[in-house]
Amino acid sequence: MRATGIRHIAILICVAILHAQAFPLQQPRDTTATWEEVLLSAMHSISSHTLYDYIRELSSEKYQGRLTGTPGYNDAARWATGLFERWKIKPAGDAGSYFQEFPNPYTLVLESGEVILHIPAGKKDTLKKSYRFEEDFFPGSTSDAGSVTSEVVYVGYGITAPELNYDEYKGINVKGKIVMMEPEVPISPNREPDVFMGWRPYSFHDYKMKNAFAHGAAGVVYNYHIVNPNCVFIKGLVLTYVGRNVISDIFSGTGKNRDTLLQKIQRDRRPVSFNTGKIVTITCTTEHHPEGMGKNVVGLLEGSDPALKNEVIILGAHLDHVGRNHLLMPGANDNASGVAVLMGAAEAMAKTSRYLKRSVLFILFGAEEQGVKGSEFYLAHPVVPNARVKAFI
Repeated sequence: MRATGIRHIAILICVAILHAQAFPLQQPRDTTATWEEVLLSAMHSISSHTLYDYIRELSSEKYQGRLTGTPGYNDAARWATGLFERWKIKPAGDAGSYFQEFPNPYTLVLESGEVILHIPAGKKDTLKKSYRFEEDFFPGSTSDAGSVTSEVVYVGYGITAPELNYDEYKGINVKGKIVMMEPEVPISPNREPDVFMGWRPYSFHDYKMKNAFAHGAAGVVYNYHIVNPNCVFIKGLVLTYVGRNVISDIFSGTGKNRDTLLQKIQRDRRPVSFNTGKIVTITCTTEHHPEGMGKNVVGLLEGSDPALKNEVIILGAHLDHVGRNHLLMPGANDNASGVAVLMGAAEAMAKTSRYLKRSVLFILFGAEEQGVKGSEFYLAHPVVPNARVKAFI
C-alpha cells in the first residue's frame, strides 16, 4: 500500500468516527477554527512516513512474524502499549493493564521439512523425487513432529456426514496411511446457500484433521498451499500443505483425473475415494506449546461528556501474523498495515480527545490467524458491556 493510501485510510477512519451524526462533538474552544479543521489538522500531523515506520517495525526480524503466544508477539504487544502510554490512552485490560490474556496453544515450525515421492524403478529399485520447500509445499503449521512414509489415499474433501448420507472414508482403509484431501466442501455457498449450511461444519480445517486421525491416518497431504496456523494440533498426526506439483505427481499414472473427480463429487454428491498406490514420505520438525497464552491489547480514550462517555466506539485490528514456517513470515500487509492505520488514528484522536463526547476503545486482537481466537475471547469477555458499544470499525 502506498504512503498516501495509508494516510487517507487513517483520515477516513477518524472522520467517520468524529464526523458521523452518531458521534457528536463539542464545538472547538478555538472559535476561529471549526472542529473539522481541528480534526484535519490532527490527521495531517500524522506523517505517512510514521505509518510506514510502524509497518517496518512490526515486520522486522525482532518480532519473528508475530505468531500469538510467542515471545515475538509479546514484544509486538509491548511495543503497541508503549505508544498508547505516550498518547495517554488508558489501559483497559486485565488488572489495570493493557493486556487481555487468553489460552492459546501454538506450534513452532523449526525446519523446512520434506516431501518425497518414491517412484518404482524396476523390480526392486526406487527413485526418490524430493519437492521444494515453499515452491511445492509448506510443513503444516500445527503438525506434530515426525516422519511418515506410507501409501497415499485420496479421500476427496475428507468428510464423514451420516445425516447427509455421505462418507468419504467408507470402504477405504487409511490406518497408518497418508490421506490426501481438499479444503472446503463440494457445495457452493453462493449457488446453494441453504444446502451449504448443512455442509458448513465439515468445511473447517480442524474437522478434517480430526476426522482423518479418527479413521487412523498417520499423515495428511492437504491441497492447501499456504502457511496456515488455523488448524488443530493433533499428537501423532503429521501434516503438510502441498501445491499443484505434488498433487499432479500423485495422481499421475492412477488413471484418475483430479478435476474430473471433483466435478463428479459436486454433481453426484457421492464419494470417489481411492488408493493411489503412491508411496510418499512427509517430515515435519515442530515444537508444540500447549501452555501458550495469547494477548489482546486494549486501550481506552474517554469521552468528555459525563453521560455519553459511557457509550463506546471500538476501533480494532489484529496484531498477529503466522510467525515462522522455517522462514520468517513478516506479515507487512497482513496485518502490520492495519495496525499502522489504527495507531495513526489513535494518535490523532488522542490529540483531539477533548472534542469527543463518546469514548473510543482501541483493540489490537491476537490469534486472528489461529482462528479469530482473540476477538472471540473479547466478545465473551468484553471490557465494556456490548450493549454500550455503538459501532465497531
